[in-house]
Amino acid sequence: MSFTSQIKSELCKIELKKQCCLRAECYGAWLFSKCFSVKESAFTTENVHVARRMLELAAAGAGVSPQMTYAVSRRKQPAYRVSLPEEQERLWLLKEFGHSGTEPSLRINRAALEDGCCQVAFLRGVFLVCGNATDPNKGYHLEFAAPYKNLAGDLYTLLGEAETFQINPSMVRRPGGYGIYLKDSGQIENLLTFLGATGASMELMQVRMYKEVKNNINRKTNFETANMDKTYSAAARQIAAIAAINDTIGLGSLPENLQELAALRLNDPELTLRQLGERLGISRSGVNHRLQKLLEIGERIIEEKGIDGVM
Repeated sequence: MSFTSQIKSELCKIELKKQCCLRAECYGAWLFSKCFSVKESAFTTENVHVARRMLELAAAGAGVSPQMTYAVSRRKQPAYRVSLPEEQERLWLLKEFGHSGTEPSLRINRAALEDGCCQVAFLRGVFLVCGNATDPNKGYHLEFAAPYKNLAGDLYTLLGEAETFQINPSMVRRPGGYGIYLKDSGQIENLLTFLGATGASMELMQVRMYKEVKNNINRKTNFETANMDKTYSAAARQIAAIAAINDTIGLGSLPENLQELAALRLNDPELTLRQLGERLGISRSGVNHRLQKLLEIGERIIEEKGIDGVM
């Protein structure tokens, strides 16, 4: 089951106890179904729960009796076709929500949304018929597909006005309609919770947290690896320089404090500056200062003598 189907199946299980919310969800679902018209048309879905919800909403919320038949989706999958074959019932459905079917442009009738709870129910109905959400394991994207420009604009405004939480949707022209979408995981979680899909919201949150932990571990690992590479590179230069000194002028020609450090570095190339300092009884900065002197002497010899070394 896709993430979108999971969300819609969860939303279809919500029991509507208030008549105003039942009507609002019915209005949202049928308004965005592309068959909210005097002309006969149909809504097709592969989700049987959505198809049955459409029938129940129309009967209980508007007093009309749609029909459901089997069909084949664009993806050549078994699907369900919901329609109102009787013109009289199509006109009744429009009238129930303040439409005549002769409007020059289909818009959301705000008068049909009585209370704040109706807004939730309306948006839930809209998502059932035209909502889509990407699998959070692949990315964060939730979108409503609206068939008409003004209807899309009204939905965009309605989403932005939600009082329970703040979201910032975007709108884009799509082939055959318009998309109103969210790409922020936190806003998608809030919207799903707002609509009543708390299970899907929790799943998205868990995936997001897992990704964040994984990314933090990767960043830390990459940082530590880079530091190790830097340490080993510095140690290689130091050993090359000390070896050049030993093979030419000899370590005995160095001051005693440099001789001791040079011998220790050659014998134990993996020791860190702190560990070298502990062996010699000096500070880390003291070790670094002496190593810099050894590097200057050794690399000068390498350059003058033409000795192969790590520069």
